[in-house]
Amino acid sequence: MDFNTHLRYMYIKRIFPIKGMLKWTRRDIFLFILIATTPVFLFDIVGLKWLHVPWLPLGVLGTAISFIVSFKNNASYDRLWEARKIWGGIVNTSRTWTIMIKDYIDVNHTKNEFKEPELDLIKKQLVHRHVAWLTALRYQLRSDKPWETYLKNDKQNSEYRRNHYIVCEDIVDFKEAIQPYISKSELDEILLKGNKPSQLLGIQSRKLKGLMHSGLIENFRHVEMMNVLKELYTLQGKSERIKNFPYPRQYATLNYIFVWIFIILLPFGIMEGFESIGKHIVEDLALHTSRTHLGHRIQEAIAQNFVWFSIPFSTLLAWVFHTMEKIGENTENPFEGGPNDVPITDLSRSIEIDIRQLIDDTNIPEPYLWKNDIVM
Repeated sequence: MDFNTHLRYMYIKRIFPIKGMLKWTRRDIFLFILIATTPVFLFDIVGLKWLHVPWLPLGVLGTAISFIVSFKNNASYDRLWEARKIWGGIVNTSRTWTIMIKDYIDVNHTKNEFKEPELDLIKKQLVHRHVAWLTALRYQLRSDKPWETYLKNDKQNSEYRRNHYIVCEDIVDFKEAIQPYISKSELDEILLKGNKPSQLLGIQSRKLKGLMHSGLIENFRHVEMMNVLKELYTLQGKSERIKNFPYPRQYATLNYIFVWIFIILLPFGIMEGFESIGKHIVEDLALHTSRTHLGHRIQEAIAQNFVWFSIPFSTLLAWVFHTMEKIGENTENPFEGGPNDVPITDLSRSIEIDIRQLIDDTNIPEPYLWKNDIVM
């Protein structure tokens, strides 16, 4: 299946569009407006003037929560950046593996007769099996974990995904994606196993052993190539460590609860301050010589209802805190298939093109086209 017409992932433009951000959080904004309006209505219309919270303790709470949110965002970014470094290592190790296949496998140390087409086929099989490993690894990393399902099913996230990009691992069957790169017997072998990328590296090791026994690889070169397989196992394990161990749920849960406590209390803390500002304006307007002027009347009406201006400010502050918390939450899992995750699908295709060109292979696929400034 060709995804060049619609494959999209990781956002790549310099600035994320404000329109897109507001659209992504619009349901939250409407909720924040409702939360901010209710206390003001009770305070100003119903007359419950005692209904407020002193700003000092609320300010201390907001400061503490800002530190908590910053801690979570830093931890989430560290997980994302570590994942990107791991896949940078996979890119470099894949090139090293291919160069070794190209130059280390020869007939200088064998007594058997090997024709050039046979040697080229052996090299091609090893490189294609490595592409199969990349495919199996990205499918394994795209699989859903319990802590990722909530974010994927979130209305805002699912709507954004539906309208802007697709995850090819979700719509193309694993067997269909991997079968062009390995034999039917190897495919049947790995389908019976749990960790398919590990099984493919095991097959690579088994093939290298056979090549050494047949004399196509000398002992020293065999050791060097096994070290590369060892490095690939290490990089796979690092990816699995991030995938299988979530950001600690106790931190994520408390962070979520604390942010919402602050959002709910925020209108109670700032509306009295806005009312005080309105009273000062009324006092200043009382010193005017003309109180019948239209401008004076407009200012007086605004001042008498100045407490209602706390609604947009409460909404803005709530939006900032909640959006920062939400950004951290959506950055925790760098392989789940979000628009800002590590683009492992595109990286896998780039690696495939690179290493297959190194062995002068044919029928090399084209790079994926990026749509909506999002790269997968």
